[in-house]
Amino acid sequence: MSTSLVVFLILAVFAIVSAVAMLLSNNTVYSALYLIVNFIAIGAIYLTLGAPFIALAQITVYAGAIMVLFLFVIMMLGAEKFAEKEPLKWQRPLAIVLALGVVGEAAYALLTRVGTTLVTHPASETLADPKSLGSVLYSQYALPFEITSVLLLVAAVGAVVLTRGGKKEGKQ
Repeated sequence: MSTSLVVFLILAVFAIVSAVAMLLSNNTVYSALYLIVNFIAIGAIYLTLGAPFIALAQITVYAGAIMVLFLFVIMMLGAEKFAEKEPLKWQRPLAIVLALGVVGEAAYALLTRVGTTLVTHPASETLADPKSLGSVLYSQYALPFEITSVLLLVAAVGAVVLTRGGKKEGKQ
């Protein structure tokens, strides 16, 4: 077993455990902290795959900026507990069946790939070097990049409108 495979497996275990802990946590702030651990583990996996720009973007954007936004929303809305009643009785059995299906697919994928290498080649030069990645992003993929930026701007404006929806300023 190679060193890179051992590092990958350790990071994968951290990512899976933190994701499960995030889902099972009763405290929303702890759930957000578990999500940060998950983002960092995923970023480290990107590093092992030879994509440092994607890894640092993952950690900076998600574990940094997005999680600050999540924590702001959690603190603004309050972290009170919801009622313990189950509104839709069919959701839990369906979730269990779907989870078992995903676990079965993962087991099948792992068992059919025993003995094969996980990574046959490192990331291409286009993805590994930030300069060439920026060049490709702003030349070949300029339109999708701009559409994404407009969508993010609309989402930010929508969040502001939704939070200020019920508050109307009185004229004086």
